[in-house]
Amino acid sequence: EGATVYITGRTLDPVSTAPGSLKVTAEEIEGRGGKAIPVKCDHRVDSEVQALFDRIKRDEGRLDLLVNNAFNGSLTVGKFLGTPFWDAPIDCWDEPIQVGLRSHYVAAVEAAKIMTRQKSGLIVNISSSGALHDYFTVPYGVGKAGVDKMAETAGTQLLKHNVTFISLWPGLVQTEFVLASKDTVEKLEINGVAFDVSKAETVEYSGIVIVALMKDPNVRKKTGKTMTTADIANEYGLTDADGRRHLSMRAVKTWVSSKLPLLGYFIPSFIKIPWFWVVGAAHHYY
Repeated sequence: EGATVYITGRTLDPVSTAPGSLKVTAEEIEGRGGKAIPVKCDHRVDSEVQALFDRIKRDEGRLDLLVNNAFNGSLTVGKFLGTPFWDAPIDCWDEPIQVGLRSHYVAAVEAAKIMTRQKSGLIVNISSSGALHDYFTVPYGVGKAGVDKMAETAGTQLLKHNVTFISLWPGLVQTEFVLASKDTVEKLEINGVAFDVSKAETVEYSGIVIVALMKDPNVRKKTGKTMTTADIANEYGLTDADGRRHLSMRAVKTWVSSKLPLLGYFIPSFIKIPWFWVVGAAHHYY
């Protein structure tokens, strides 16, 4: 919608060992009439991140949106799923924390330097309900909780500069990795809920939600908040790229349907568990 999009990652050209690349993604964006600039950037290396933001400042003169979504722990998390933390190598901590938490902070610092001067901007941390619930591995949960807390505390400091900082929880997403691991993913059951990849969000759903947030003149009221993609989509009346409407993970229908599909069919989707109940049920403070 008129935006120049800088996309970053370590894989510039397509390779046979992994799906997706920056150039392929840029071609998809350009094919839809957008403007994309692929930049090879290792988010473990601060100097490369700083060079990225220096380039944006030099070439564009402004920055309106930063989406922090870099994550380096998927394979490690999957490999040591169910392994006690003391039996897993320390790398299990380093990978998701270095690129997934620290990298978000470094990028947010660089973005804030530009946005505070122009007195506008939106920063979105892509997080997960693993921040609240016991999902996957210890480092995964610690990283996601840190991402949410970052948005809260940094958002408070940025508010007076008219910059908004939020944390966004997608549900299960149909990424290349999830689609390739469909059979394994659908064998998982977390907190009593099984996964159905066919019902997962498309990779575009979070983008649809973020664009709507960008257009909201009152988005500042959401700064520091952690929100789900489905809740925001329902607030703005949005659907996924394929036309589907996703249930909020707080919807009673979601939880009942996972165990009693027939009963869940009759429960209205707008009946949701209040956030304070969700947080209270998972709260670890005595």
